Amino acid sequence: MSPLDRDKSKITPGKITAIQYLCLAVFLYLASGFWQLQVQSPDLFAEQAERNRVRSLPLIAPRGKILDRDGRILADNHSAFSVVLSRSSFNEANLPIIADGLNIPYDELQSRIRRARNLPEYQALVIKRGLTQAEVAFVEAHRRELPELEMIRSDRRLYPAEGFASHLIGYVGEVSEAELNSPEFAVYEPGAIVGKAGIERQYNDVLTGVDGGREVIVDSVGTERGVIRIREPKPGRSIRLTIDLDLQSAAELAMEGRKGAVVALDPRNGEILALVSTPNFDPNQFAGRIKAAQWRELTTNPDKPLLNRVIQAQLAPGSTFKPFVALAGLETGEIDENFGVRCGGGAVFFGRYFRCHVKTGHGGVSLHRGMAQSCDVYFYNVGNKTGVDAIAQYAEMAGFGHKTGVDLPSEEEGVIPSTKWKLRELRQKWYAGETISVAIGQGATTVTPLQLASAVGGLLLGGVWHRPHLLPAEEMEVLHPGYKPPEPRRGALHPENVQKIKDGLWAVVNEGGTGARARIVGYDVIGKTGTAQIASAELSRGHKDNQELKDNAWFVGAVSRDNPEIVVVALYEHAEHGPIAAPIVRDVLKAYLDKQIRRNLTEQRPPSPAQPASLLPPQPPTPRTQHPPQ
Repeated sequence: MSPLDRDKSKITPGKITAIQYLCLAVFLYLASGFWQLQVQSPDLFAEQAERNRVRSLPLIAPRGKILDRDGRILADNHSAFSVVLSRSSFNEANLPIIADGLNIPYDELQSRIRRARNLPEYQALVIKRGLTQAEVAFVEAHRRELPELEMIRSDRRLYPAEGFASHLIGYVGEVSEAELNSPEFAVYEPGAIVGKAGIERQYNDVLTGVDGGREVIVDSVGTERGVIRIREPKPGRSIRLTIDLDLQSAAELAMEGRKGAVVALDPRNGEILALVSTPNFDPNQFAGRIKAAQWRELTTNPDKPLLNRVIQAQLAPGSTFKPFVALAGLETGEIDENFGVRCGGGAVFFGRYFRCHVKTGHGGVSLHRGMAQSCDVYFYNVGNKTGVDAIAQYAEMAGFGHKTGVDLPSEEEGVIPSTKWKLRELRQKWYAGETISVAIGQGATTVTPLQLASAVGGLLLGGVWHRPHLLPAEEMEVLHPGYKPPEPRRGALHPENVQKIKDGLWAVVNEGGTGARARIVGYDVIGKTGTAQIASAELSRGHKDNQELKDNAWFVGAVSRDNPEIVVVALYEHAEHGPIAAPIVRDVLKAYLDKQIRRNLTEQRPPSPAQPASLLPPQPPTPRTQHPPQ
């Protein structure tokens, strides 16, 4: 038998049958796959094939600009790059490389991709905005190794330098997971940029545009080969505020190097003209992605730079509260303008000695001189005769103890104590001796600078309080057709009583009173100083070197006595004496008056060719050192 015949004898019928069955199984497997692909689910597999060659890239809509009342830019945009990740071609093994190259914490990037699982797979995910040059170079250098990454052009928010108007404007940032679960941000997708504070947060829906999209054909390594469709983005709407950039600059300069707040408003309509809180922060840090170290520094800083003191600092108002104590006494008939006391430097009430701020006393004092010299003993007596509940009634009428309703997020409401308040909050009865402290704006009394400005403005108008706001009525009408400004709150005050208080405030500035430093020659400036204790006199004396225990200084000023058109409040924390805050208000009032003069002169000249508004964001005033007056 030949070798060939021996090999053939080894191929048994059983082996032939097994091979036949194997071939049949392979054929049936291929046939079933063909059936599923072509007959059973053709649309599904066609879509999957389409995803392999079609990529949907977002076109980010630019955010609307924020302008001052004259159209000057407070917040703008500048061109930048963002990077998107295509999940249809995403290789999870590349995640550490991507995280390292784009300076994104690995856990955060992993979490963001996990949150986007419910989105269509062909929809690209924005994973970082505002790329640095190094990050742009990383994406460009790894196009072949990381085909899932794609750079797109997008706008990045641009704010004025050195934190100018930072608490007013606020800042933007990527929407957080907690925010995505809230109704306010439910319509946004992971990675979206939203307003986080200030005007950016309050009018986020107006400023935010509608993103477009770009569907392109890409090859196996992600290189673009053609464009299928483009949906143009719709830019956000720019908004114009009531803020006057000139007054804002004057207030920023006046508060340089100081801790506190300044707010200026028009009491005739509630328009806020300037809003400053110091220390401030740089919102440009948030425009991309704030670093963890920067965030820790901001949140742990004992000076609380993120706190908007204009609407969130709840502090004792000191003697700036005395006009409302006098109002309560006059309106209830407990005192009249001739009610007088003798101040010998202090007085005893309910077995306790209460000092006046002038140790030697003021001598004989009535309403006019008591207001001008801010005599504590006089107002101790007024408060004692009037009672805490009557004081609370007129203080709340003026808006204290309640939010003003300003169009800014996170406003606080302060405290106006009364017998009901103490029973409700502390489950304790009110003692008459506590009224003595309330009468000079101390004790449990706390207000915000904006509340004080609004309250004084409405009092000067004879009891008409307009809601403070940052968007003018004409802007609101555009945003909300049919919009009508809210009716002002009105109090039935006797004009003669209001006039007596205004005369006293005029004396504070112009008759050698405590606010003489606010005087502007040739103008009818009125005002009131306030020195508010942080701690007891005994504790302060025992810790003289502790700056944080020194008294706060307040001043509220206005122009003019009979036709008030601007009210300015300054809070200078730990400055010890109210008169030190007066020059801050004077500087803002002077800026306002100087601008009125320039405007009047311009209106008298023949019209000149219109000049285009600058598109550059305003720069903060040139730094210079200012020392508090001695």
